Amino acid sequence: MNLSSYSSFRLLLQLEWLLIATAILMETLLPFHWSWLLLIQIMTILSLGVMSLWLPSTSLKKKVFYTFLEFGLIMLPATQGILATRPVFLLCLVLLMRSCLIFKRAGQIVVLVLSLLSYSALLLTKPIELAKPQLAEIVWDSRISNILLFSLTLIFALLLINALLSERQSREKLEKVYQELEMTHQQLHQYALRIEDQATLQERNRIAREIHDGLGHTLTAQTIQINNALIFWHAKSEQSLASLKQAKQLGAEALLEVRKSVSVLRSNPLQGKLLESAIDKLLQDFKQNTGIELSTNIYLQQSLPSDVNTTLYRIIQESLTNIYKHAQAKMVNIELSQQLGSIRLMIEDNGKGFDPTQNTTGFGLQGMKERTSALCGQFMLDSQLEKGCRLVISLPITNFNYAE
Repeated sequence: MNLSSYSSFRLLLQLEWLLIATAILMETLLPFHWSWLLLIQIMTILSLGVMSLWLPSTSLKKKVFYTFLEFGLIMLPATQGILATRPVFLLCLVLLMRSCLIFKRAGQIVVLVLSLLSYSALLLTKPIELAKPQLAEIVWDSRISNILLFSLTLIFALLLINALLSERQSREKLEKVYQELEMTHQQLHQYALRIEDQATLQERNRIAREIHDGLGHTLTAQTIQINNALIFWHAKSEQSLASLKQAKQLGAEALLEVRKSVSVLRSNPLQGKLLESAIDKLLQDFKQNTGIELSTNIYLQQSLPSDVNTTLYRIIQESLTNIYKHAQAKMVNIELSQQLGSIRLMIEDNGKGFDPTQNTTGFGLQGMKERTSALCGQFMLDSQLEKGCRLVISLPITNFNYAE
C-alpha cells in the first residue's frame, strides 16, 4: 500500500501527523534541554513518521518485518533511556492505526496486545526515585491508572478506525456498483438504439416489399386496363367501358394500399388515445374498407404501459392486414382481456386457412413473434386449410409497471 492508498482516507493520515508532531513537542518542550540525545529522539520519531510513505500490502513477511521495525523504533530507544515514556503512548497509537491498514482483525489484536504489554513493561519496570518512600504507592497507582487509560484508548481507537475504514470501503463498493450500473445503463441504451434502428429498417423493408408486391402490381394492372380502354374506345365500347371500370376498381385498391402503408408508418398510432379507442377506430376503418364483419370483446381492467399498448395494436393491425390479403374471410373475431397474471389477445377468422409449417418466412408473422418475444410473451398459431386461422397472444402482466 503506497502513500496514495493511505491518503485516500485523509482523516487517518492527518491524525497520524498530529500524533507525530505532538510526540516531538513532548520530547523537546517538556522541558527543553538541548543535547545530542534530544536530536536522536527527534530523528527516531521522524523516522517512524517517514515510514508512512510506504505500507506493505502483499507479503505477510514484509508486514511482520515492517511492524517489528516500528516496534524497534519505539521501544528500543525507550528501554535505553534515550526516549521517554511520554511519547510512547502516542507512537503506539500510530502503530495501531497502521496495523488497521495492514493486517486483518487478528493481526490488529496482536499489535494491540504487544503495544499494551510493551508500554506496561516500560512503566512497571521504570525505577521510582522519590525523596519520600511513602509516595511510592501514589506513583504505582498513577502508573496503573495510566496503563488502564492506555488500554481503553487503544481499544477505542481500534474500534473507531475499523468502523471508519468499513464505512469507507462500503462507500467505495457503492460507488463502484453505481459506476457499473451506469456503464450497463449506457450499454443497454446503445443496444436499444441499435435494436430500434434495426427494427425500423426491417419495418421499412417490409413496407417497401408490400408496396412493390401490392401497390406496384395494382398500378401495373390499372395501366394495362387503361391501355385496353384506349385501344377499344372506338371499336368495342363495351369492352372499353369494362376496362375503365376495372381500372377504377384497381385505383381504389391502390388508394387503400397507400392508406394502409401510411398508417403503418405512423411513429405512434396511440398518441393521445386509449388502446380501446385506437383499436375501435382501426376496426371501423377495416370494416368500412373491406366489408368483412367483425366481432369484438375488449375488456381491460387497468391502463397498460405504452410499449405494451403499441405491441397489442400492431399485432391486431398486422393480423387484419394478413386476413384481408390472404384469408378470404367473411368474419373475424377479436378478444382482448386481462386474466390472472396475463393479458390475452385472440384473433380468429373463418378464412381459407394455411399450413403454418409452410409459411414461416413472412414479415407479418415474424414481426408479431418478435414483438411478443420482446415482452416475454407466448405466441400460438393454429391454422388448417379451409378451416380458418386462430392466433393467441399471451403477455405476462407481472413484469409491467402500470400507469396511474
